[in-house]
Order: sequence, then C-alpha cells, then structure tokens
Amino acid sequence: MNPGFREHARQLRDDVFGRRVFVRGVVEVSSHCRQNCRYCAMRRDNRLLDRYRLAADELAELIIHHRPAAITDIDIQAGEDPAAVREVVLPLVREIRRRTNLGITLCLGTLSPFEYGQLREAGGDYYVIKIETGNADHYESVGAPGTLARRVTAIRHLADTGWNVSSGFIAGLPGQTRAHVEQTLKLLAELPLAGCSVSPFVAGRQTSFAGAACGDINLTLDCVARMRLTAPHWIIPAVSAMRLVSADGYVGALNAGANLATINLTPGGARSNYPIYKHDRIIMDEERVLSAIAEAGCEVSRVGISEHLRQQDALSTGGRACTA
Repeated sequence: MNPGFREHARQLRDDVFGRRVFVRGVVEVSSHCRQNCRYCAMRRDNRLLDRYRLAADELAELIIHHRPAAITDIDIQAGEDPAAVREVVLPLVREIRRRTNLGITLCLGTLSPFEYGQLREAGGDYYVIKIETGNADHYESVGAPGTLARRVTAIRHLADTGWNVSSGFIAGLPGQTRAHVEQTLKLLAELPLAGCSVSPFVAGRQTSFAGAACGDINLTLDCVARMRLTAPHWIIPAVSAMRLVSADGYVGALNAGANLATINLTPGGARSNYPIYKHDRIIMDEERVLSAIAEAGCEVSRVGISEHLRQQDALSTGGRACTA
C-alpha cells in the first residue's frame, strides 16, 4: 500500500463521523459452544476448557448500575450455545431494554430464524455474524460453522428482518492466500452490512493451529483501511487481538479508519475461560480503551451505534453505503 493509504482512510472516517469513536461494553456470557472450529479454543472437542454460563441477573446488575460512563452500547457474546440464549441472553436483553437506553449488540453464532426473531423482539438492535473467510473451500478446511453459503444466508435473513448486521474475517488464518483476502473483502462489500471487522489470527493453544504464526498486523491494518474506503459509513472496530499482535496495533486501527472500541466487562473469574484468542489475551479495560482513543487523536462518541444508525435511517433509506 502507498504511505498515505491508511491516512486517507482515517480522513474519510473523520469526514463521515468526525473524530468520534463509538464505545461499547462486552459481556461474554457463555463459553459453551456446539461448533468445532479448528482455530478456536472454545471448540466443542476441547475437553480441557472449564466451561461456564453466567447468570442473567448478575450481568444485568453489572450493566445497568456499574458500566463505565463512556459506554453507549452493550455487546452480548457467547459461543454457539442455544441454552445460553434461552436462559441468559433473552432475559438479559429484556431487562437491559426495559431499564436503559443502551444499544444492544448480539454475537451468538448461527441460530434459527425463530431464535433471531425472539432476540429481535426482546430488544436486540445489531447482530454480529462473521464469515471468517470468503472462500468456500478455505471455510470448510478450517472447520468454520456449517458452510459459507449458510453463513451468508443468515446475514441476509437478519438484514431482511430488521437487524443491523456486522460481519468480519480473520487476517492470516492458516491456509489463507492474498487471493482469499481479496475474495473476502469483495464478498463483504456485497453483503447488506452496517459494519465489518478484521482481526489478526492468533493461535489458540488447544486448537489444530496451536503452533501457527500470528497474522500480520500490517495486512490487518491495510484491511481496516480498505473496508473504510470501500464503505465509508460502516462501523469498523479496533479489536483486542491487534494489541496482542503489536503494541501499537489497536491505536493503529483507529489511525486506519476504525471507529469503534470495546471495553471488556466480563467478570474477572470468567475471562480466562473465554479463550477467543488465547488464555493470556489482553483485556481492553476502560483505562486502556480511553487511552487508545486519546492517543489516536479521537474522542468518545456521545451517540451510540444503534442510535446513530436510527438517525441515519431517518435521514435517508440510502444513508449507509454498501447496505441494503
């Protein structure tokens, strides 16, 4: 990429959003998962992981009364665990919606249309469902959930039924080629998305790729910039794995056009048993997130993701580029 590539993406972000960065909080409610992705330590066949499901009432207390002031949206994540959806997520979403104005993001995997409908009715606004790679053969080879076609169908169904949808992929996933990256970026640009992410690959210890090298941070940041230039109105996060791979990777993402940062609110006793990257992952707490935003010359948005998207819809049904 030319030296001004990321700066151009950052400037475009500033033109569309100002220097404002959305700040959401994440709670990782369950490490149970029915999928068996070869790159993820929460995979079904990992018998060494101490699985957990958190209690909805305790999480509601944390989110409603003890969240940092900067947070405008809450992201509820879990492994693909239908029991957690029924027992934890649905009551939690209903309580958050009843008692706060927070935007509600969900990242719960591929569920049934009925389950998506329940979550939407309960108060969910924004659904994250990543494709991980846009090449069908590569998707199958890394054991990603179901098939790529089914994942794409789920994205389209969610968008058609009123959700704002975000997707994303892993840069440096074993077996990935530059052609795969281009194919992935092209597919993502064609989907009805309000946002998108890219994360550098980080090998989990208890996975098929335990000894593999981390994804290249420069490739990852270039992909952030590519996404911003392709879809100026997308919500694009800086992700914690960027800092794990490179000390300045998180700030680098904000400087390449990202406009979302996430504070981890998962209770400390559960965090080590949600190994989306590895057990010693960097936890982006409030201090780290706000420091990164300031270092990048940005400021915290006082308007949340869901409220921003509602405002854009009110202005124009065509207000978000690359959406449908």
